Amino acid sequence: MMGPGMGMMGGGMGGIGNLLGLGGFNSIFSFLLVIIIIVGIIFLIKYLADQPSNYPPKSNTDKEDPLQILKIRYAKGEITKKEFERMKKDLMS
Repeated sequence: MMGPGMGMMGGGMGGIGNLLGLGGFNSIFSFLLVIIIIVGIIFLIKYLADQPSNYPPKSNTDKEDPLQILKIRYAKGEITKKEFERMKKDLMS
């Protein structure tokens, strides 16, 4: 059978401190471990809260107005000058 101090919780001397061979420092290291875990969780929550939201996803056309899209199409050669002027007139009215 296990005597005091033999198991993980035996006789109040077990746990992390005993595993590290530190005996009586068990409570200090347990306390520090809990503090480190709490601080880590706080930093994780803060990091996740500071990330920009990607919901709902935005398309490129949401950022550009129709006239800008028309200018881009004309610059790429997708439409002629005549078509550009006609579409521009339609947009302005």
